[in-house]
Amino acid sequence: MPQGKPAVVPDDGLTTRQRRTRPLLMVHTGPGKGKSTAAFGMALRAWNQGWPVGVFQFVKSAKWRVGEERALKLLGATGEGGSVAWHKMGEGWSWIQRPGTEEDHAADAREGWEQIKRDLAAETYRFYVLDEFTYPLKWGWLDLDDVLAALTSRPGNQHVVVTGRDAPERLVEVADLVTEMGKVRHPLDAGQKGQKGIEW
Repeated sequence: MPQGKPAVVPDDGLTTRQRRTRPLLMVHTGPGKGKSTAAFGMALRAWNQGWPVGVFQFVKSAKWRVGEERALKLLGATGEGGSVAWHKMGEGWSWIQRPGTEEDHAADAREGWEQIKRDLAAETYRFYVLDEFTYPLKWGWLDLDDVLAALTSRPGNQHVVVTGRDAPERLVEVADLVTEMGKVRHPLDAGQKGQKGIEW
């Protein structure tokens, strides 16, 4: 397998191995499709390495049954790779109106974030997917300073990938890897709704 070669080797006192294995904070943002899909692909790689994986979904309804959830849960139960835990934070309402007030949803997001902080402190997982996490940040439901402090000072060797549109600039600035998904064309533009096997 080809190995990427860095364009610059920083004078940071780290060995090549230390630099290569340091934990990453990653952000998948932008208006295009594929942000969560790419993150779940990384979660599959983490599972294959035997790493415990924690998925935290913030605006997708607990009633939705997405293919990645089923696949990763089944893989996690095989005992062959890493374990997989899937957490849905709140009812999800960015696309479907749900009962409850905005404050109810904000409280759910805050509760979910507190759980993530506890898991980071305990080093519960080696790989975290914070799916659609940019939205509670954008909507002001979570304190950005608190989030950035916890994500940038996490102990051990925990990788975190954050997905969602409109990632805050300060999150982008501190991330190690940022990918912006751009939209060239989408079936929605032609009036076609999401379909099985593509969106879920």
